[in-house]
Amino acid sequence: MINFTQLVLASHNAGKLKELQAMLGQSVQLRSIGEFSSVEPDETGLSFVENAILKARNAARISGLPALADDSGLAVDFLGGAPGIYSARYADGKGDAANNAKLLDAMKDVPEAERGAQFVCVLALVRHADDPLPILCEGLWHGRILTQASGEHGFGYDPLFWVPERDCSSAELTPGDKNQISHRARAMDLLRQRLGLK
Repeated sequence: MINFTQLVLASHNAGKLKELQAMLGQSVQLRSIGEFSSVEPDETGLSFVENAILKARNAARISGLPALADDSGLAVDFLGGAPGIYSARYADGKGDAANNAKLLDAMKDVPEAERGAQFVCVLALVRHADDPLPILCEGLWHGRILTQASGEHGFGYDPLFWVPERDCSSAELTPGDKNQISHRARAMDLLRQRLGLK
């Protein structure tokens, strides 16, 4: 069991900070790397695991605190796992709407049976920048890609991601519901177990 009262989250994304803090609970305070630096590290890894570790080490180095990083994205079966680690910048960094439009275009003639996809989340926690044993937790959330956007909640590819067990898109789930079944929720459940949190 590892005791932390504070962790720095290697993200400037306020939505991600709020979501992960809600999942982590109040016994550990998550602070944004934005409190310490506005610089984003180059994500030079070729996998979610590599990029999560890279971001966690960078945040620990800058803040002097134990650091948690989330590397997540959408892996579409028909596209060979794309957009994958490039999910956030799939449409050359032009934002969620452009990413969604590009994905819809790439999938426009794909039959429903071949539209399988999964959201992937890898959480990496390092005690310090040179920690030789990062804690890694992975969560997968299986669904399929819709032919048009549906729903107003969430962010990223949520409006295009059909959640079979709830019979709706990810963007039609309430934040509370999403935080119980998403890829981040699954990875965070494993992390909470590793940290001995109730």
